[in-house]
Amino acid sequence: MATPTPTPTDSGSCCRPGGSCGKCPMDKIVLILVLIGGINWGLIGLGGFLGKNLNVVNLLLGGVPTLEYVVYILVGLAALKEAVFLGKCCKK
Repeated sequence: MATPTPTPTDSGSCCRPGGSCGKCPMDKIVLILVLIGGINWGLIGLGGFLGKNLNVVNLLLGGVPTLEYVVYILVGLAALKEAVFLGKCCKK
């Protein structure tokens, strides 16, 4: 089956039917945060097997626990946004 051609929307971005356009700044920020969270959790699991602390967020921000918690909250909110709005285009 052929992939639908993106068409311009009222917001000026291109959006595939039933898919996220990925051009909105919020989509890019959410993608980065979800990737950071996923990679960090993978490293935490690997570190558990190796007996090492591979929690990158903790290693970088461990001296400032409040900032570390803010990063965890932002990653969680980004994942929630993805779960709720999965496949929907953002609107300006």
